[in-house]
Amino acid sequence: MPFDGITVNSLIWELNNTILDGKVEKIYQPEKDEININIRNNKTNHKLVISASSMYPKMHLSEISKTNPVVAPAFCMLLRKHLTSSRIISIKQPSLERIIEITFNCMDEMGYSIEKSLIIEIMGRNSNIIFVDSNSRTIIDSIKRVGNDMSSVRTILPGFKYVYPPSSDKKDPLTINDEYFISAIKSESGSIKAHKYLVKTFYGISPIIAQEICLRAGIDSDNDIKELSIDEIKKLFSHFHSLMEEVKNGKFSPNIVKENSKNIDFSPVELSIYDCYKKIKCDSISKVIEEFYYQKDLQDRIKQKTSDLSKIVKTKLERNEKKLSILENELSEAENSEYYRLCGDIIMANLYRLEKGQDKAILPNFYDENYADIEIKLDPRLSPSDNAQKYYKQYNKSKAAQSFIKEQINQVLDEIVYLESIQDSLSKNLDEHEINEIRQELIQEGYIKSNKENMKNLKNSNRPSKPMHYVSSSGFDIYVGKNNTQNDYLTLKFASSDDIWLHTKDIPGSHVILKTDGKQPDDDTLKEAASLAAYYSKGRLSSNVAVDYTFKKNVKKPSGAKPGKVIYEKHKTIYITPDENMVNNIKKSGQ
Repeated sequence: MPFDGITVNSLIWELNNTILDGKVEKIYQPEKDEININIRNNKTNHKLVISASSMYPKMHLSEISKTNPVVAPAFCMLLRKHLTSSRIISIKQPSLERIIEITFNCMDEMGYSIEKSLIIEIMGRNSNIIFVDSNSRTIIDSIKRVGNDMSSVRTILPGFKYVYPPSSDKKDPLTINDEYFISAIKSESGSIKAHKYLVKTFYGISPIIAQEICLRAGIDSDNDIKELSIDEIKKLFSHFHSLMEEVKNGKFSPNIVKENSKNIDFSPVELSIYDCYKKIKCDSISKVIEEFYYQKDLQDRIKQKTSDLSKIVKTKLERNEKKLSILENELSEAENSEYYRLCGDIIMANLYRLEKGQDKAILPNFYDENYADIEIKLDPRLSPSDNAQKYYKQYNKSKAAQSFIKEQINQVLDEIVYLESIQDSLSKNLDEHEINEIRQELIQEGYIKSNKENMKNLKNSNRPSKPMHYVSSSGFDIYVGKNNTQNDYLTLKFASSDDIWLHTKDIPGSHVILKTDGKQPDDDTLKEAASLAAYYSKGRLSSNVAVDYTFKKNVKKPSGAKPGKVIYEKHKTIYITPDENMVNNIKKSGQ
């Protein structure tokens, strides 16, 4: 469900019971639109995540750590200056809006107590984090500045007064009585579906909550609100009011709705509309929000950060595929070289029958067992002997071209395999450092020009990133590379000669190292390692993926080979259908 007013309200209850009166210790800005605040309260550390992402805006307590930039952004530095060592004195929500206002007690430059607020607006692409002076309501700054050229409704710039977003004349559902509810429906002009009416009329009501209220009342949510009888309207209000009373009193039941292992929705209250699905209850709305949004938000941010690299790789791939097609056509033509030699030989054998000025000749093909005639084109300007020499020259040229074209084809195929390996790496869940390693690799290989912006992104790339680490059901360590830097490290530096190396056969994918420590791994462990190799490859959506495995001592890197490229021998092959559930069941160690 969207991050609606009821979700915000449940989060307010949780935050007031965990971080209210807490002390701000550290502030970070790991993303351009996300703030992390470390808070100490009642001898417990809490991390508050506030995101104004246009795709997945959210706020919750978290236990997940992110890599922070070497140089903190300006907004982060501003918050550190004003809020470090401050105390949280209130956390509130105006009406049932998707707005959270956190007020801090701070010290100004003169050492006097002063109040400042972070106002978090969770409103899709218009989401924002705004820092204001609590008393004057003057904007100090915001994580997204909004000028007159961007919005004619509100200006969000330093020095301007903060005003709440326009309400569209919606009403507070927490204060509505039955008389108003009934009269409002009766006075409604025009046709509108029952659930859409609730969304349009009241703060904080998402479409799924509106449908839930209709379901509890036994009313078809698609019925026209004007067509409801007075008894149906009273029943609708009864369930509307009952839900609002639960919200008022903080009676929440956070849960995640799942279909098999996939998260399909979440809610701070029990939803009958999802009774056909599995619902996992939780004691914390923050945990529910984090589990639901983590992978979605991660994938979206990775896509944003890798979009330029993906575009470069895609363009290079398309060019190489086009070049390969041209070379294959040229090779096909060059492979006619034997025909040119045959024509030269037949002309030389029949010189006595030919004269200068002929444009063609029909002669017996003595290479054919039946001596079938063959038509040979001639240049009338040349003598028969010179025509034969012309064909011999074409033969020699084609023979030489074949070798050259085949070499070029092999080079293009190697480049395509390499670019596909980069493409596969970019599809994995990478952190910023791992993305920068790929960027550095593409610069070194000449696919990206080095400039100031690239050097800025690569400033912290000297520290090697860590491959994924799994532990098999039998206790064997399994390591999986996420990019070519990690693949080369695992295979060429980390693995011992008797460790088992695994990789998908003829498919771009991760290098996988099964550490043996001199022991013989059982079949289940080998299958688990092969499952990881298949899953973290371009064949993850295929069935019966061939995974080659051999001892690491049988794996070599050719001289001058591109990153991630190796050759191997004495291998065996196991066939695996990638299974996300199996991968999830293999214990993943902390990185």
